[in-house]
Amino acid sequence: MKNSTLIPVLAVVAAMLVNGCSGGAKKGAGGAGAPVLVAQVVETNVPVLINPPPVGHVMPYSTVTIRPQIGGVISQVHFQEGQEVKKDDLLFTIDPRPMQAALDAARAALARDQAQLENARIQFGREQKLFDQKLVSRDEFDTSKAGLDALIGTVAADQAAITNADLNLEFTGIRAPFDGRTGSLQFHEGNVVKAPDDTLLTINQIHPIYVAFAVPEQYLPEIKREMRQKTLKVMATFQNMDTPPQGELTFIDNTVDTTTATIQLKATFSNEDGTLWPGQFVQVVLTLSDLTNAIVVPSQAVQTGQNGQFVYIVKPDQTAEERPVTTGITYQGETVVQSGLKVGETVVTDGQLRLEPGTKVNIKSALSSTNAP
Repeated sequence: MKNSTLIPVLAVVAAMLVNGCSGGAKKGAGGAGAPVLVAQVVETNVPVLINPPPVGHVMPYSTVTIRPQIGGVISQVHFQEGQEVKKDDLLFTIDPRPMQAALDAARAALARDQAQLENARIQFGREQKLFDQKLVSRDEFDTSKAGLDALIGTVAADQAAITNADLNLEFTGIRAPFDGRTGSLQFHEGNVVKAPDDTLLTINQIHPIYVAFAVPEQYLPEIKREMRQKTLKVMATFQNMDTPPQGELTFIDNTVDTTTATIQLKATFSNEDGTLWPGQFVQVVLTLSDLTNAIVVPSQAVQTGQNGQFVYIVKPDQTAEERPVTTGITYQGETVVQSGLKVGETVVTDGQLRLEPGTKVNIKSALSSTNAP
């Protein structure tokens, strides 16, 4: 009889223990609430960028290969390899003595032929008078005139020879065609160079400088539309860069690459401090437009469930509410929320796994969360 009475009593106690355990297991019930990190919903301007950012290739604004226009011996090099040079700076001097001798000879020939021309003019003048008086024949007159005309041509040829010799003498001094940076020196003092085959030097203009990059063709209509309204800003970044340089989009290629379905673009950077270098690869950030007064939250606040994206907000009574949202673009860890939130609301950024609608929350600082066991 005692055992039969004890069984119902044990059943009642077990039921009470089960109910007590299940009630204590509910998320956030009682105690201090589920620990979470939060952030405020804010309103700000967000740039619209090409995503993912394309990889760009740094190119010189212009480049020139320096070749001699006359052959000869290099008598002097006036720069150091890798040096910055200005337009018209003297780079090389080719031994000018042969060219100077050729110029002197051309001037001497001109002086000789000018003297002969002057004498021929006098002779022709006499022949003209004699012919008018019918004292000389037509043949003699024509011969005198032909001699005069030949000497006029000879003097003109001498003047052209002087111009050519003077130009060759000028070519003995090779100068920089624009501001730029010199590359590796291919010929040194004492080397004999042949025109125009030998390459002496390559100069790259790096102030300003280009960054070339390609974007998917679907961005082309928007890029063209925005360029008609304003200048599009471009930023170039690479590893260990402190302050990314800013440039402007200045070129759109005239055809789409059919193999990659991309369009080639170029941005121009002033590059006054020489941060960008020809041949370098950089990540390009092209800003198409700006979303003004956009509502944004930290990207980690946005969760994805069976019914789409949602966030947990913290209500004034310190309980969690699940709120469906519609999101837009993401920029620097911030996500634009197109609908579902208001400025000033508090959203949960960490600890969502502990939450369900109505759960009591305990807002923690990032520092205390990091140090929590």
